[in-house]
Amino acid sequence: MDKETGTLTKKTEKNEPTAADLKKDDAAAAKSAEATVVDESAMEQESYTLTAAEFAAAKAHIETITKEKDETVNLLQRIQADFDNFRRRNASIRLDSYEEGKRDTVKELLPALDNLERALESIPAENAVWRDGIALVHRQMLDSLKKLGLEEIENDCKFDPNKHEAVMREKVEGKESGDVVVVFQKGYRMGDRVIRHCMVKVAE
Repeated sequence: MDKETGTLTKKTEKNEPTAADLKKDDAAAAKSAEATVVDESAMEQESYTLTAAEFAAAKAHIETITKEKDETVNLLQRIQADFDNFRRRNASIRLDSYEEGKRDTVKELLPALDNLERALESIPAENAVWRDGIALVHRQMLDSLKKLGLEEIENDCKFDPNKHEAVMREKVEGKESGDVVVVFQKGYRMGDRVIRHCMVKVAE
């Protein structure tokens, strides 16, 4: 109440902004953003004038950085090529080592295979049960070795020093010189590698 006039007046609460206040704030923010864009544009448009010495120094610095970058790229390319070569070489060595290990293992088992064959030849016919049992073991062992790549070297042919080892030579009727007459021990190969030569007698 106004003491002088005796009338009541309503005070406006200023804690909550009015629509007019919000509108003013938005306008102020827009102007501030526009001013910022203008300032950045002005900064981008600024230019500098270099002296000849400063220009030469900047050019030399750029050339140095470019050269270092090219050298780094070339070095990384060489390292990548060396690593690729190492990986291929390592894979080849690993494969060769694996194949060599297989050949060594199979070669160590060949005497046991020979003994099984000798046992089959020496068992009398009346011991059929024994013979069938040993024949089964021989067949299983031979099949397993064949899965690893074992192949028997042919012996019904002419003597070949790359495949055969002649331990005896004699004249044999009906045979030409160089013919394989008797096989004392079978020879085997794995792929193109002979792991044991065939021991034979050759006709003169």
